[in-house]
Amino acid sequence: MSAILPPSDRLWWKQPIDKVEWAWIGIAFVWGMIMFVMMIYWHIYGKQNLSNEAYKTSPEMFAAKAEKFIAENTVRTETEQQIPVVKVPAGGDGYLIARLWAWYPILELEKGQTYKIHLSSMDYNHGFSLQPVNINIQVIPGYEHVVKMTPTKEGTYAIVCNEYCGIGHHSMLGRIYVK
Repeated sequence: MSAILPPSDRLWWKQPIDKVEWAWIGIAFVWGMIMFVMMIYWHIYGKQNLSNEAYKTSPEMFAAKAEKFIAENTVRTETEQQIPVVKVPAGGDGYLIARLWAWYPILELEKGQTYKIHLSSMDYNHGFSLQPVNINIQVIPGYEHVVKMTPTKEGTYAIVCNEYCGIGHHSMLGRIYVK
């Protein structure tokens, strides 16, 4: 039987499967099982995939929670745009808003404390990429993503949008300070 010409017997599915084909089916199945087990292994032991929570919300509801958090915890403002720097209470919840083309506000965390950072977008899909620790989350409008993080080193961490969001995408940067 040839792959170019149609088979003389039109009921090809009734033909016996050749030994070589069985071998390739077996190899593909075993490889698929190895990859399936490795995904579970790397999620649990590889510390590469973040476990996070996501909840349905609206931009208005999330913005109201975030603005209340910002009003209660602002310690100063920075940059020309007067972006508030907000100290997240130790072990508490922090809120970050993604919108064209900014992350709002700047968060201030303490080294060694565990925080829940809530993320949501007000307009389009954005990517939350925390550098240099390589935490990546896709932030989708209508969802509140909750990421647990425990900073282990002091410093300034950059938040980069890694999901193209329009003409000002290249300037969508934010910061998290760890003290």
